[in-house]
Amino acid sequence: MKEGLQILLVFAAALWVIELVNALMSHNLNIYGIIPRTEIGLRGIVFAPFLHAGFGHLMSNTLPLLAMGILVATRGPDKLLAALAIIALLSGSLLWAFGGIFSDRVTVHVGASGIVFGLFSLLLTLGWLERNAASIAVAVVVTLLYGVAILSGIAPREGVSWEGHIFGLIAGVAAGYAVKSMG
Repeated sequence: MKEGLQILLVFAAALWVIELVNALMSHNLNIYGIIPRTEIGLRGIVFAPFLHAGFGHLMSNTLPLLAMGILVATRGPDKLLAALAIIALLSGSLLWAFGGIFSDRVTVHVGASGIVFGLFSLLLTLGWLERNAASIAVAVVVTLLYGVAILSGIAPREGVSWEGHIFGLIAGVAAGYAVKSMG
């Protein structure tokens, strides 16, 4: 678990360092976010989780990322890395392919909230798949702590990447199956 926690803390620290640099640059790095269905927006699949709209945005992602990330890290560093990679790449790809289909606006999507929503659904998926007391208890506690925030995060709202949240949830289910298959 120690190695998993180190990975998680390095990831979180990287988010904060990048946001500091981004803020000093008037958030000009956010052009590297996901711009759906554009060639230039493809790079955002990798970069968007590391970029945020401000320190408030980053703070709202950091605490649940650490809390749920720790729960995944208890399963080992390999499973944490696999979960983070699957969630980031799958949710980003889905957002790139399908984001904004209900809108004429061109939007740049940034933030780690897709990963947060993915970790949430991953933990619920593991509770469902494993059906043991520990996994079910984790799923229940995570739902009690974050369920309302998750539900409000998927409601369409101006200025919120609700599509990224939905695709994060979908990616988390896929990551849950992958983590379960890793034994």
